[in-house]
Amino acid sequence: MRLAITIAAKHLISRKRQTLVSMGGVAMGVGFAVAMASMMEGFQEDFVNRVVDNSPHITISDEFRTQPQQPARLAMPGALVRLRSVKPREEVRGIKRARRMVSLLSQEPGMWVAPTLQGSAFIRYGSKKIGATVVGVVPEQERKVTKIEDDMEEGSLNDLKTAANGLILGHGLARKLDVKVGDLVTVVSAQGVILKMKVVGTFRTGIVQVDDVQAYALLKKVQILEKRTNVINQIRIRLREVNQARVVAARVEARFGYKAVSWQEANEAIFGIFVIQNAIMYSTTGAILLVACFGIFNVISTVIYEKYKDIAILKSIGFTRSDVQRIFLLEGLVVGAAGSVIGWGLAGILLFLLDSWEFEASGAIEVTGFNLKHSLWHYVVSSSLAMGAAVLASYLPARRAARVKPVDIIRGAA
Repeated sequence: MRLAITIAAKHLISRKRQTLVSMGGVAMGVGFAVAMASMMEGFQEDFVNRVVDNSPHITISDEFRTQPQQPARLAMPGALVRLRSVKPREEVRGIKRARRMVSLLSQEPGMWVAPTLQGSAFIRYGSKKIGATVVGVVPEQERKVTKIEDDMEEGSLNDLKTAANGLILGHGLARKLDVKVGDLVTVVSAQGVILKMKVVGTFRTGIVQVDDVQAYALLKKVQILEKRTNVINQIRIRLREVNQARVVAARVEARFGYKAVSWQEANEAIFGIFVIQNAIMYSTTGAILLVACFGIFNVISTVIYEKYKDIAILKSIGFTRSDVQRIFLLEGLVVGAAGSVIGWGLAGILLFLLDSWEFEASGAIEVTGFNLKHSLWHYVVSSSLAMGAAVLASYLPARRAARVKPVDIIRGAA
């Protein structure tokens, strides 16, 4: 084995430039794979954490997943019935027997429940008028299902109770209205109810679609705005076991009939984008490693072409086909291993540069820089793939070298 390693090293040293280029290709593949994996997983993990922290894990709404069938269809299930211009019944929307549901769900272990009423309204301040989603909450229960109080820039949820008509605005919404804590704004609901309300606080979750449109008020004040006395249209739930949200939501929906949406279901579109991001990342790093494999293939093929006579001599003095094949496989393994080690250093440099790069950007969430996830697993996986690719690239040339017949080489030389 030691002799095989010595011969493999001699072959690689004899082609220094090509060997270094091949190692550089492997190093770039490993380095960029680690950096991109850290960047992508860091962003995705940060997004999920923000969603989990700032939103309820399950939201029960006053809707049904499947619409109830019309009496005509129920009366004649097998008949050809065509219904036209079916007008929905006019009634006050809301969850029926909501207090009983909240009481029953609150008794479940590892589950915290809060009733809310959510409605649309215009908030007017001077000449500015912005559409907003006003959420009516009970502060004592709301702080158990979301971490909105941890995201308060000014004020607290308890300030909703100290002011006559208190209102807490999202950071983006307050910025668009150009209001500050203590200012009076006019809130006009879709039902035409007008209330003068005092801004008692602002919050910033970092999730743009929340900060730009959402406002909080006491549940009873929103019920007045919506003309829905003692009505709630959402029950928000927080779980001790976050990843069980989908299972628990299905169980709650089956039990009470109302639509229950887990945080995973609510953000499925975003998670679909994550799949595309990962596919792009793996495709890019895979392409870099593929180019590196061609370099390794080229180096070993050239060595074999130049060393035909040497291979014939080795086989004539007792080297078997497996011994010869092992030599050239070792060459590929050495290039892969050396390139991986260099790639670790390159990854460290890239991660340091990305970590120190500060910028501000907003899309689905607000970010002030790259959120990197440092994991030893990234290095292990990328190095394993690189070394596997290197061995695979050297396998075909090594197999061809093992088939060399000393007699044919000697005859050709003669």
